[in-house]
Amino acid sequence: MSKFAVEHVKRVHSVVHDRIGADCIGSGNRITRSWIRCLNEYQLNPDSCADPEVVATSELQERQERLADVQAVAKVEMANLYQQLAGSGYAIMLTDREGVLLNYFGDPAFTHAASKTGLMQGAVWSERVQGTNGMGTCLVERRPLTVHQDEHYLSRNIGLSCAAAPIFDHDGELVGVLDASGESRLAQQHTLALVSMSVQLIENRVFLNQFRHDYILRFHNRPEFVGTLSEGAIALSITGTVLAASRAAVSLLGYTTPGEIVGRDVCELFNITFSGLVDSSVRRAYHPVPIFEVRSNARFFAVVYQPVATLGARRPARLEGTPAQAAASALDALHLGDPAMRANVDTAKRVMERNVAIVLLGETGSGKERFARAMHLSGSRATRPFVAINCASIPESLVESELFGYRAGAFTGASKEGQRGKLLQANGGTLFLDEIGDMPVTLQARLLRVLEEREVMPLGGEAPVKLDIRLISATHCDLGKKIERGEFREDLYYRLQGVTFTLPPLRDRFDRGALIRQLAREESDAGCPVELDDKLLALLERQRWPGNLRQLRHLLRTMIALRESDRLTVHDLPPEYRQPLSGMAAAVGVPAAEPPAELPADCACPPATVPAARVDAGLNPFECAEREVLLQELKRQQWNLSGVARELNISRNTLYRKLQRLNIEHPDKSLFH
Repeated sequence: MSKFAVEHVKRVHSVVHDRIGADCIGSGNRITRSWIRCLNEYQLNPDSCADPEVVATSELQERQERLADVQAVAKVEMANLYQQLAGSGYAIMLTDREGVLLNYFGDPAFTHAASKTGLMQGAVWSERVQGTNGMGTCLVERRPLTVHQDEHYLSRNIGLSCAAAPIFDHDGELVGVLDASGESRLAQQHTLALVSMSVQLIENRVFLNQFRHDYILRFHNRPEFVGTLSEGAIALSITGTVLAASRAAVSLLGYTTPGEIVGRDVCELFNITFSGLVDSSVRRAYHPVPIFEVRSNARFFAVVYQPVATLGARRPARLEGTPAQAAASALDALHLGDPAMRANVDTAKRVMERNVAIVLLGETGSGKERFARAMHLSGSRATRPFVAINCASIPESLVESELFGYRAGAFTGASKEGQRGKLLQANGGTLFLDEIGDMPVTLQARLLRVLEEREVMPLGGEAPVKLDIRLISATHCDLGKKIERGEFREDLYYRLQGVTFTLPPLRDRFDRGALIRQLAREESDAGCPVELDDKLLALLERQRWPGNLRQLRHLLRTMIALRESDRLTVHDLPPEYRQPLSGMAAAVGVPAAEPPAELPADCACPPATVPAARVDAGLNPFECAEREVLLQELKRQQWNLSGVARELNISRNTLYRKLQRLNIEHPDKSLFH
């Protein structure tokens, strides 16, 4: 036994028998508790050189089959985690609840350590067999932890550094452990964070897959986090009874165990009926709707996904009191009778499950992301990630890292944890690239290579990761002209352009009236729809809407927030909208429409006071309209640029460029000084 091993054995006995030195070993009670168990309960000798315990091949296969659902998901996340840690000497391992190693992704640089310690499929890494170690001690402690080098109990394992996190099923039962082990000399806390994130993804995806034939409520207290790894998920029966809840759902609602909510009706948890929640999800094309928790009145944002039908299975029965449209797909909810949109939806259904690239064309605010999300939710990838990125809103210097991700230390200023790029986040699901025409030309070459080879290499990475994504691109510009100017690669253009959908602007839609009413219902509080009177609806239909659905939605949201009753009239309109022809229509040079026959006399208010300097300074009609909409938003936000950027979902840099391009100056001209 080496001198170092002898010292380690002495130290173990010192800590266990004298209860001293806990501060010296760096992890306090959890390591001390484990060492006490190993010596007193398991009767393990710290300098044991016994061969690693390995189960028979037949037993290993039985254990793997028992966790088939978990393994199927875990393999993908283990490969992603391995890629993020590639080159750092780590191996990624999955064990069952008895500590038997089921799967293993090994770094070539780690082969020596693996051969010494028995890191192989079938090896038993329970604490009882291998002493204090990441996998075994995590199974006992039931929480994420690190075991670094001489924190291990057995002297033969003191060269290892382990980061492990427990995996739980929807009943709260421990089913296994995900572990990253290597020969790093430094305790890598960021490695533990990456392992814990991977476990959360595994738990979420296993839950969504196991209950895919039931209704699933997905929620979070922030709408942008619905669909991410931090969301809560609740499986519901056709009558709205809670069948199961994810660990995150239990935590978000403030409960301790899933058993506290399983078997209860969803209306006992939230202030909305099940049929109302399903109806709201369909009407809003599966965008999260606000709901309130019954006990604390805390606000959450939620969406209910309908069961995935199986071949030959009965269709889910229609809920009592739920409108017929509840059975419609997310795509069907996109049109209310407009011929152009109906044709788009019909075509989308035909190509939805085909490996065909999709390009969406349309003016800003015409609903391109909504269309892309509806295609995702209506197909077989509905339970997988939908990741959207606006190529125009990210600084050019960050687009590459946002898309492709990077390993820890890949460049100066990089996060010490590294970053999974949007492409890897969307693996198995859909990636939506909005404003693809604004992607830098140098980056277009990398994207083309990814699409051709179906694999991605993060910045600083050493091995590519296989990629399975549905790509949907969108733009409001003419890509043909950009190709002529050398601003867009022609080969990428033909790779992206499989099927092109042109979304009509709001002013050209034949279902405009029905669409306005639908958006008003979507922006209403859950269970309390706001009505529009006929005169208001007629006036809204006559608007030209240069900002399209986005502009309409923002207007309705403001009116509903400021309303005095649940029936909106022309008196609820901001002054600039009360004209028979608003300033926006004038900006695009559209002749005035005939005013409504019974437009109230007090409807004609003075035109909106907005800066009008240099409107005609070389701007085309669409730019004039965009300028007008932006000025109104600036005025509404009292020229708070951060607020405007958030409302428009763009960066401040992009907003500054828009202001300069559209000849907009702050009234006191101090904005650019």
